[in-house]
Amino acid sequence: MDSELAQQQLWQAKLEALAEFAAGAGHEINNPLAVIINRAQRLLDEESDPRRRRELAAIGAQAYRIRDMIGDTMLFGRPPEPVPQACDLAATVSEVADKLAEVFAATGTTLEQQIEDCPALHADPLQLKIVISSLLQNAAEATGEQGRVRVTTTSVLEGTARFVRLCVIDNGPGLSDIDREHLFDPFYSGRQAGRGLGFGLSKCWRIVDGHGGRIDVSRTPSEETVCAVFWPTHDNGNNDK
Repeated sequence: MDSELAQQQLWQAKLEALAEFAAGAGHEINNPLAVIINRAQRLLDEESDPRRRRELAAIGAQAYRIRDMIGDTMLFGRPPEPVPQACDLAATVSEVADKLAEVFAATGTTLEQQIEDCPALHADPLQLKIVISSLLQNAAEATGEQGRVRVTTTSVLEGTARFVRLCVIDNGPGLSDIDREHLFDPFYSGRQAGRGLGFGLSKCWRIVDGHGGRIDVSRTPSEETVCAVFWPTHDNGNNDK
């Protein structure tokens, strides 16, 4: 058997095993989580003491975080089949950025959008929003207080295929060689170096790969980290698939 084919089959088997585990664990974990969230909310509604309200809110927030991690595991192991259509990237970035305004405001991080006119993407709208949201949150967390994040777009041609290159650029700490090796591994964290990777980039990779695109991460001479997503355009002939 060809070694590359064998590796692909092994990788697919691991993903299926992860998906089965996530589905089973999700069913067992989400039930008690729902009880915790419901009880915490009920207590929060009845509580007037500011300190206790903060503690109850923290309980609910962490329970939601556990639920989201289970969902991310399921998405990574067995992502839903995308339903692509023509998507306006500028409008999508603007919508996601508005929803994340509080995330950036909390650390004083500035977000700059430098989006030029570019062809519509061939993308599942919801999955595209997930990718953009994950990349922006990862960048915001990496920069820390008073950081800067930039979003740029460029239309590029590779052979006969046209892509839009979406870059999320931040001035946070770079990635070590070990970080790069595990860049798209689920649950790998580079927080020891000041940059949390978590599940965000692995989730993005699965979605982008499922759309026929790719993700590259690099460092600029000015010491900025660039996460570049190459996403196929709707006029590539993909709309007939």
